[in-house]
Amino acid sequence: MIPVTKPYLPSREKLNRYLDGIYERQWLTNNGQLVQELTQRLEDYLGVENLLLVTNGTLALQIAYRALRVCGATPGVQAEAITTPFTFIATASFLKWDGVQPVFADIDPDTWCLNPANIEAVISPHTQAIVPVHVFGNACDVETISAIAEKHNLKVIYDASHAFGVKYKGESLLKHGDAATLSFHATKLFHTGEGGAIIFKRRDDLERAKKMINFGITGPEIIEELGINAKMNELQAAMGLCVLDEMEENHTARAAVWHRYEQALSQTLRLQAKPQALDYNYAYFPVVFESEEQAVRLAATLKENGVLARRYFYPSLESVECLGAEVDQPVSKEIASRILCLPIYSSLSLESIDKIAGIVTEAANG
Repeated sequence: MIPVTKPYLPSREKLNRYLDGIYERQWLTNNGQLVQELTQRLEDYLGVENLLLVTNGTLALQIAYRALRVCGATPGVQAEAITTPFTFIATASFLKWDGVQPVFADIDPDTWCLNPANIEAVISPHTQAIVPVHVFGNACDVETISAIAEKHNLKVIYDASHAFGVKYKGESLLKHGDAATLSFHATKLFHTGEGGAIIFKRRDDLERAKKMINFGITGPEIIEELGINAKMNELQAAMGLCVLDEMEENHTARAAVWHRYEQALSQTLRLQAKPQALDYNYAYFPVVFESEEQAVRLAATLKENGVLARRYFYPSLESVECLGAEVDQPVSKEIASRILCLPIYSSLSLESIDKIAGIVTEAANG
């Protein structure tokens, strides 16, 4: 069976050397040597500052929200944050979990990112933040979103889970917003098994978040903040350092897979539109079909042929009852119903890509 994705596993010999160091130091967590090394190396690799490693990408969102004071802590007031319905559930669910009502604004029909033209209509006196998503690593309209946020005095927190290594106009896409969060889940382009990170615009927000990920503890007998346990451990950092060592090889191989798909399918199917100034990371290969029936039928046909594709992101989040949304988002709902992500990972063979592309093309033309 060809999976929709597969974790990149780096050199076992190199990983063993990192593990030997952990055993020698007997320091497993609480800002160990490897966490510090990975923090510095990621800042250098990504071209960013104020990076904080955490346990996973979901906690990265939670800590970012809290560090920037996006929370439902005022009695009798329903805090709100504007976000996209076309994203993974964690983007919105942790807002709701913390007492902030996610208010959805529809997406752009071509880029599939939050459409800035829809934001101002849903800003209310209770709006605290805008939470856009760089969907599949594609860049949001960061300039327009920044202008809207400045006009209305709102925080901007980007869910950049898919945007590792992406550059926009020659600089890291992660530099935009008051914060940007990353997921280092096993299936991501860069991973630590599980893990995540937050890149803050301001140093003081980073320092506050550092306290929050360790229960608010700043000394043996000092607690300064409400906090949670969101620290990355040394074993996660060891995996991350190994993966980072081989990032160029991994990225090049994924790019070859992506371009092979593009060559075979771009004339047949609708692909995600990206700005010319984007230096993409080839994290995903999503395609949109003419109808939901066609997408569902193709997913079944691929499975019958030993290939797993994913309806990602489905469903559109305004339809998830527990999030409490009240307004349909027609563009997101339409795209979510007709999209499939095709398998993409560095070790996917050209033979497998051509097999998948052939099945997809036949179904799209049938």
